Amino acid sequence: MPTVASTNNAPERPRPTAWLLGALLAVAVLRLWRLPEAGPPDFDSVRNWQVVHELAQGNFAHLFHHGSPGFMLLFAPVAALTRSFLVFQLINALLGVAGLGMFAGWVARQDRLPGPEAAGLVLLGGTGLLLTFSGRDFNMSSASLLVAAGLLRSHYARLHKPVPRRLVAGAAWLALGLCINYKFLFAVPILAVLEWWRADGLWRRAGARALFVLAAPYGLLGLLGMAVGLPWYRWLGFYWRTVVPATANTAGRQGTLHFDVLYYFRYLAVFESPLLLLGLAAALGLVARQWRRGDLRRGQPLPLLPYLLVWAGCLLAGMSLLIKAPRGLLLAYLPLAALAVLSGRQLLPRRVLLVGLLAAVGLNVHRIQMQLYAPLPGRYPAVAAWLRQHGATRVASTVGNGLAPYLSPSQSLTVITDERELAALRRQGVQYVLLDGYWRVAGVARFDSLRRQVPVAAWAAAPLHQPLLFLEHSEFTGLNFEETLAASRAAAADSLALLLYRLR
Repeated sequence: MPTVASTNNAPERPRPTAWLLGALLAVAVLRLWRLPEAGPPDFDSVRNWQVVHELAQGNFAHLFHHGSPGFMLLFAPVAALTRSFLVFQLINALLGVAGLGMFAGWVARQDRLPGPEAAGLVLLGGTGLLLTFSGRDFNMSSASLLVAAGLLRSHYARLHKPVPRRLVAGAAWLALGLCINYKFLFAVPILAVLEWWRADGLWRRAGARALFVLAAPYGLLGLLGMAVGLPWYRWLGFYWRTVVPATANTAGRQGTLHFDVLYYFRYLAVFESPLLLLGLAAALGLVARQWRRGDLRRGQPLPLLPYLLVWAGCLLAGMSLLIKAPRGLLLAYLPLAALAVLSGRQLLPRRVLLVGLLAAVGLNVHRIQMQLYAPLPGRYPAVAAWLRQHGATRVASTVGNGLAPYLSPSQSLTVITDERELAALRRQGVQYVLLDGYWRVAGVARFDSLRRQVPVAAWAAAPLHQPLLFLEHSEFTGLNFEETLAASRAAAADSLALLLYRLR
């Protein structure tokens, strides 16, 4: 009796849920830390902010901007309530944390992870440099992670319980993802591979319903587009122009294929946790051993480790054929983190795994500090304040639009990609031009004459020198990994990245 009593009175071990919530809170703090000082990190974030405000005002001309009508409509009600760019960043950041929580909670349940390992998964994935960077912008990445977690969870359940409603549910998650981010198209061949492997005949019974669910958003939003005066094919036309651009972009890049197998491996090795590549290699070895033993057979559902390996491996292989940017692997980062934890559980003593996760998270946080926090604050608010003090109402900016959220509604910003546009803008009443160092990031070097003039004001802007910002634009510039980092180093040598000139 005393033994039983002492056992019953022992403190209860914390449940995985408590560990998960604690780790998610830590990630949320990292995502929100000094966010008001960061401002918009890229052109697309500001353009999305502008489009959702257009929608809130009843202007649907850019409903299919970036092939992401669902994302735009999701935030249009927020735009009806506030103009603050920070509010959009805040909501987007929390969406990313929610996606991380959904994914990690699902993996923890499936593999019965103890609390510390579950928290380690959250922290390893949540402190990754790219996911932290994209979790502080106003792009589709954060919402995409939330939908991707739902898709992986739903489709995994469909593979293990082949009933029609689960197939339809998976199709609904994919349809939602396609509304949020066109890059969910890359999930289609992966799902096809997994369905081919399962080969359970479910598509013959419920395939028509699944395809109807997939097609429904295109029909409904296509009708909405037609109702507001857009061509019925505008959404599909975006896909076509993404694959086959009509002309080169302003950086001179036109093609979409760029076979560079090492780009993503170099990025992961230099900027992300070494555990991601080690976990990928370990998972390959473990799955190969299962294959040799005959544990993996076509027609049988894949266990969690091989399932996540298919997702991560196919994304790495497929994206290696296309123009590159770290966000190309957006849907692979969390599966890679899970592979590191799941394979480590099979190969390492528990204490070694936990120490390794702790060290990896520490390295990630150090990189976040050096890459994202140290360059702060952004200087666009200072530029906007100077313009207000000097009565400027019409301003031009070279390539970058980061100034726009800080201007008052009575002020306007015109983005130019060539200094030859300035003569016409001067005649139209534009008073100042900001030589925004974003031109270096985008690789649009058409401002030599402007640079030789004497500015009326200048500001340092270290956030415009971040290597990760340049790498995120290598998809736009077409530069390879080394060329992009060289461009970042060249930009860092220019201490004053924001130069303001008076147009006379």
